[in-house]
Amino acid sequence: MDYEIIPEEVKSKLEAGESFTLLDVREPWEVQTARIAAAKLIPMGEVPTRAHQELDPDEHIVVVCHHGVRSMNVTVWLRQQGFEKAQSMRGGIDAWSRRVDAKVPMY
Repeated sequence: MDYEIIPEEVKSKLEAGESFTLLDVREPWEVQTARIAAAKLIPMGEVPTRAHQELDPDEHIVVVCHHGVRSMNVTVWLRQQGFEKAQSMRGGIDAWSRRVDAKVPMY
């Protein structure tokens, strides 16, 4: 499985009702500004202490942030922890706003 997934593919999975965790690793103030409704918030700094309690290592996890840098760092860390189906959404919520859902504000 690739380390990255494009926003359009994430949208298709959501619309098809596929089972996966959309993990938002941005800060709460960022989520208040712009969010994807189905996402679970665990800020990047809290992932190491919460991942093993709140995430399923066997489930597909799509990690999202603002532009894709934090989400890639979290994806790499998750993979090192045995979450082999973790992927970073390329371009983050910024790409989501530009290419998938213009109703999601850009910031």
